[in-house]
Amino acid sequence: MSRILIIEDEESIAELEKDYLELSGFEVEMENQGDTGLNRALTEEFDLLILDLMLPGVDGFEICKRVREEKNTPIIMVSAKKDDIDKIRGLGLGADDYMTKPFSPSELVARVKAHLARYERLIGSGSPQNEIIEIRGIKIDKTARRVYVNGEEKNFTTKEFDLLTFLAQNPNHVFTKEELFSKIWDMESIGDIATVTVHIKKIREKIEYDTAKPQYIETIWGVGYRFKV
Repeated sequence: MSRILIIEDEESIAELEKDYLELSGFEVEMENQGDTGLNRALTEEFDLLILDLMLPGVDGFEICKRVREEKNTPIIMVSAKKDDIDKIRGLGLGADDYMTKPFSPSELVARVKAHLARYERLIGSGSPQNEIIEIRGIKIDKTARRVYVNGEEKNFTTKEFDLLTFLAQNPNHVFTKEELFSKIWDMESIGDIATVTVHIKKIREKIEYDTAKPQYIETIWGVGYRFKV
């Protein structure tokens, strides 16, 4: 059931809107103060906001601006003000629709349904999120093949990236140099496992604060390496 927040200081109007929306199957909450309405809009999860323009405390323009900075929740702005400049300003701040009072409650319900359907289609057709690995300040974006250390992007060669990602995806597991060479270079190690050591050294230079005392990739003497979490 979609959850809607009405921020409206005229109680009779808010109650009428609430009744029509509830009859259409929506869960509806009401606030008649701008500041409390803004707080709820930012801290709670609503599927759509119906926002009056003239409110005590914080006006509808400011609420729209603040909500849009953090959320993509559909916003229908309503007002008795018919000036185009107010409509243009409201839509410019991120409102999805603007209705001038008085309006038919059934029209409001129709617009609510249309905006919810549109928003659901947009969410459903959105691109899948990148696959991310985050461990103690290291962020590995597998999809974009990018690495960030404490927010700073570091450049990795293909094999360095593959090796780091493999170790990070298998934390606290000790791999021999032969196993790593086979996994990353896709071939049996034939006495050329020194390349693993070289790549580990280069990776440490990019992710470790002190390469002499590595905090991420540990050397297990006589065995191999492991990524510590």
